[in-house]
Amino acid sequence: MQATSRDWRANLRRLFQRSHFILGEELRAFEVEFAAALGGRFSVGVANGTSAIELCLREAGVTSGEVITSALTAPFSGVGIRASGATPRFADIDPGTLQIDAADVAARITSRTRALMPVHLYGQPCELDRFAKLARKHRIPLIQDAAQAHGATFKGKPIAAFSQHVAYSFYPTKNLGCMGDGGAVITDNAATRDVLVVLRDGGRHGDQIAHSFGVNSRLDELQCCFLRAFLPHLTAWNAHRARIAAIYDEELRGCVRPVKRTEGSVHHLYVIRADRRDQLREHLAARGIGTAVHYPVPLHKHPAFAQRGSLPHAERAVTEIVSLPLWPYMKESAARKVAGEIRRFYGRT
Repeated sequence: MQATSRDWRANLRRLFQRSHFILGEELRAFEVEFAAALGGRFSVGVANGTSAIELCLREAGVTSGEVITSALTAPFSGVGIRASGATPRFADIDPGTLQIDAADVAARITSRTRALMPVHLYGQPCELDRFAKLARKHRIPLIQDAAQAHGATFKGKPIAAFSQHVAYSFYPTKNLGCMGDGGAVITDNAATRDVLVVLRDGGRHGDQIAHSFGVNSRLDELQCCFLRAFLPHLTAWNAHRARIAAIYDEELRGCVRPVKRTEGSVHHLYVIRADRRDQLREHLAARGIGTAVHYPVPLHKHPAFAQRGSLPHAERAVTEIVSLPLWPYMKESAARKVAGEIRRFYGRT
């Protein structure tokens, strides 16, 4: 916060002088800056990442049928699909990268499939070229869940180059987070942008009349004050995350199995697959080192989304994965300490 405080304080002063807290100057400026920084033409700020998914689907005309997405993701991916009126259908993952498996998705496409929604899990882009090809073949929209992938690229291109809808979250723990909830959609299509702007504001056209059935989903000015201050640091923050990940790679070689990272990753999380995972977490917690599991239950096993059948790679992964500490200002010595404690747990000192 210290590195950005001058900018966000200045933004807040201007905001309170104007006293225009919703759909004002800070949002308009941030939308331009965010799109430019991530290689898109337009962005539309919304209330959160879940709403970004819902509005992408609704703008694409997907309000029924099925949307295929990953079984290994946050439940909000499924919630966003349900909110649009569609039903999530889950596909298995690649056992190496834990990204949604394009081949498994292809096998699950039916006459009920209305859209594909790959998730760029842990900040690592999935096989966008294959998903784009599938979407074109079946003439259905490709909606990207990029809630963890701010700044990610695929084969040297911004991920926005591969589809008309890219949904982001600004939850505080994201690579680009705000001080509460927030989200955005990036698109290269002006017509898509225009529809999203109406949908997020109750279907209004800048007046007091609901011309279409929209929602109340607006990224507020207060959050934009912080996001505008944080955005210029995103590239440097992502680069530091990559350095910490490289230290983990070096220090943990031959000890645990890091999840394979794809090219263009922004290293949102550093995830390993570990034997005796729960005991390892207890060992680290006893030494003041926090960890997490992203995610403990695959979505097809959630009561809200229950889906018949087995997805073996996802079901196995959730029993082994653990996320290690990783943040933009994490000291390299801290990463080496974490790795040292993991080696000690496995008797690899």
